[in-house]
Amino acid sequence: MEAHNGISARIVEEAGFQGIWASGLAVSAQYGVRDNNEASWTQIVDMLEFMSDVTKVPILLDGDTGYGNFNNMRRLVRKLEQRGIAGVCIEDKLFPKSNSFINGERQPLADVEEFSGKIKAGKDSQLDDNFCIVARVEALIAGWDLSEALRRAEAYRIAGADAILIHSKSSRPNEILAFAKEWAGRAPLVIVPTKYYSTPTELFRTAGISLIIWANHMIRAAIASMETIAREVQVSETLVNIEERIAPIKEIFRLQGADELVEAEKRYFNNGQQHTNAIVLAATRGDELHGLTLDRPKVMVPIAGKALLRHVVDKFKKLQINDISVVAGYKAETIDVPGINIIQNQNYTTTGELASLVTAQAKFSNDMLIVYGDLLFRSYILRDLLESVGEIVAIVDSTMKSKSTSGSPDYAYCSHPDDLSLFGQDVNLLQVAKTKQMQSQKSHGRWIGMLRCHGQGRLWVEEALLQLQGQPDFNKMGLADLCNYLITKGKPIKVIYIHGHWLDINSLDDLDLAFQLQG
Repeated sequence: MEAHNGISARIVEEAGFQGIWASGLAVSAQYGVRDNNEASWTQIVDMLEFMSDVTKVPILLDGDTGYGNFNNMRRLVRKLEQRGIAGVCIEDKLFPKSNSFINGERQPLADVEEFSGKIKAGKDSQLDDNFCIVARVEALIAGWDLSEALRRAEAYRIAGADAILIHSKSSRPNEILAFAKEWAGRAPLVIVPTKYYSTPTELFRTAGISLIIWANHMIRAAIASMETIAREVQVSETLVNIEERIAPIKEIFRLQGADELVEAEKRYFNNGQQHTNAIVLAATRGDELHGLTLDRPKVMVPIAGKALLRHVVDKFKKLQINDISVVAGYKAETIDVPGINIIQNQNYTTTGELASLVTAQAKFSNDMLIVYGDLLFRSYILRDLLESVGEIVAIVDSTMKSKSTSGSPDYAYCSHPDDLSLFGQDVNLLQVAKTKQMQSQKSHGRWIGMLRCHGQGRLWVEEALLQLQGQPDFNKMGLADLCNYLITKGKPIKVIYIHGHWLDINSLDDLDLAFQLQG
């Protein structure tokens, strides 16, 4: 079912639909502009982010012609994947496009080879194997015959399209059924029965149609209702006649998730008596970045015009974590990021991560984050960590998708592997090691260098640091050693599994990858 903004997407999901059609017509209409690419593709993607944030079912974008050539298509796919969109449908017309039902037969179609190249470019750019590209064939709309529609569809299938959308403006389903018969299930078939809406759906099932899109009915329903209400209130100059015919205010609050915010305030705000603070370990130079760190530490190397540390700090502030301490060492005087407290580890050349952590002990609190300063990550990872339950919680990537080209990974061995069918799986960390396999057991993922210590967890860490300082090799110890020590003492460390969307910066090649993650 079509949706065009966050609240309509949530309504569609609650109605029980298995997917959402982000209609180009509907999204442009809610902006008040024509369906002729007058709304920029970046505005479309911005709206999709709101829709994706409030729903869990797949969203298929009506991507018009792909907003340009093959290069625009490549960038579009990357942006959609970053926002959790399930797929995009592109049509074989020319840019800028016009709606198919406005003078359809006068609209020229794209060259088959050029359009096939656009499909290939999109498929080559996707990182998620499940991301879908649907090729929409406009031949029947533009007045061509069935053979031309089939020729184009087959070319697009060979180019890599995951499904074919065959479009028709006829009020009868004859063209669609004839196409489906000749197509014979070569690839999933999608239809949009806006014009032939009286056809029983069972007929499409029998014909082997895989997916039906109800393409514009939410926006049309909204417009009809708003026009009626606006006219009536203007004429009657009262709300008495319409108040019981429209949704109550509390329904808007429910769809917006107002109750969840109340509960979140209880959990996180707690009348100001407790807050989350962050300790960022950033004392090293970053030797593998060569000349980039001659006059500054690794955390001040720019990525997309902004220092690496600034990216990390911005992620904290976005989630209202404003008490941020950065343990600096090499070229500490060059760290220039607003809103942080700098603590210096004067012995950074001869000590490791735990010694840096000890220098920040005065900033320990009953709810604190300990994070590597060279870590880039998507905001949801930090959000999920803040919502976690456990005295100490670690983030583990079960897919090991970080593409860092250097550094020494920390492999996590856990009580249970990541079960994607379970939400809120109860998993404990058993060990962190530098080897991907120990004896006959394979690791369950990579620990990314992010911990949350809550309640008793703070006391456990303080006790462990005190005891570990008595060991002769303390100055060489890292956070992984702290985790392993706590585990040997019977202190549980809970695990949150993630699936990529992070990167630790250790080399020049990592900087190139960082642009992809941030962009």
